[in-house]
Amino acid sequence: MPVTTDLVSAPFSATLRASTRSAHERANHSGYMNALLGNELTLAGYTQLAIQYYFIYRAIEQVSDTMAADDTGREFVFDELRRLPKLEADMAFLVGPDWRETIRPLPATESYVRRIHEASVWAGGYVAHHYTRYLGDIAGGQIIRRLLATNYGLVDKGASFYHFDKIGSAPAFRDRYRAKLDTAPWNETDRTRVVDETLTAFECNVAVFAELAEGMHRYQAA
Repeated sequence: MPVTTDLVSAPFSATLRASTRSAHERANHSGYMNALLGNELTLAGYTQLAIQYYFIYRAIEQVSDTMAADDTGREFVFDELRRLPKLEADMAFLVGPDWRETIRPLPATESYVRRIHEASVWAGGYVAHHYTRYLGDIAGGQIIRRLLATNYGLVDKGASFYHFDKIGSAPAFRDRYRAKLDTAPWNETDRTRVVDETLTAFECNVAVFAELAEGMHRYQAA
């Protein structure tokens, strides 16, 4: 693992970001994401991603519900971040009223969900997966929010997943989150484990995007 910063003396949030930058870039520039951001997919093509997010966030927020009893884990449980209600509303709009009976996770998503539960026996593992998804959605995910509005006319219904209307200032929230990372009671070994699991979380995302790419020929925009 290419960590070159002292994991104890440096702000951990900065070390975590630097140590996972390459993996983050690989996820952002996957074939599927390039096609989506390049306006090459139909709305049904985007819906396939939203479906996978439903299963991923259901897993993370199931773990969040168990973290109230953990001194460190509870610091990273934010009710104002919960995405599942918004994803459920988006599923009803994008898939239809019978969405619960018709949507299925991809094999890569099933592996991702298993990893979330396996890693989250320790609060640091939970934080790794939580950080990877939510901070990305608050920041880079807003590009997709604008894309959904511009390309598909989705401003609210079908795009509510990307609306973080309960967190106030997004930059201020991210600063508060990073401060919690910096002050979490982890020693050097613990921090290394968090970095490693965050890298794994990014690889899980890459695997989901790769599997979505395999089927995106069915959703090519005209």
